[in-house]
Amino acid sequence: MPPSPPPPDDPGIKLREHTYDGIQEYDQRLPNWWLYTLYGAILFWIVYWFAHMISGLAVTDGAAVDAAMNRIAAAKMASSIDVSNDARFWEMARNPVFVDAGRQTFNSLCIACHLASLRGKSENPAAVGPDLTDTAWLHGGTPKEVFATVSKGVLTKGMPAWEPVLGQKKTAEVVAYVLSHHQPGEPITVEVPK
Repeated sequence: MPPSPPPPDDPGIKLREHTYDGIQEYDQRLPNWWLYTLYGAILFWIVYWFAHMISGLAVTDGAAVDAAMNRIAAAKMASSIDVSNDARFWEMARNPVFVDAGRQTFNSLCIACHLASLRGKSENPAAVGPDLTDTAWLHGGTPKEVFATVSKGVLTKGMPAWEPVLGQKKTAEVVAYVLSHHQPGEPITVEVPK
């Protein structure tokens, strides 16, 4: 085995006592910039992990793609609203972008009569509007009939015609929001208006 090199002349440089394959290693502290970079990377990882995995503050790529696809689907549906097609209304009722837009319109215009819970008279007898969450409908419960009721109104019951005010797209969004509380094919009971 070759002899180990003589110790360096600089007293600040320390060598480890063992020799491995003829190599004697330095025993020095890592530079501060290197340590700060390591500690910063560890701290960044903790914050990043908390933001993405625990708190949900950051939007994941999958959620961003889903939101973009929902916006595209909502724009496609909005460009071709077919008020005579029940299946189209059910598609809109399952699209979160469409339902959220309908919820916002409903909360700004309809909660005075139907309440925020859509339960109307079932929740508060002093409310004017009927319950929109059950399967009993006064003027028909198919999506086309609900759209016709919202768009044309029922003036004898105090329900104004909303399509001239909102337009067809916003009216369809409100109907989609109401239908999002129902399932396709559920039994419909038509009540006789009192």
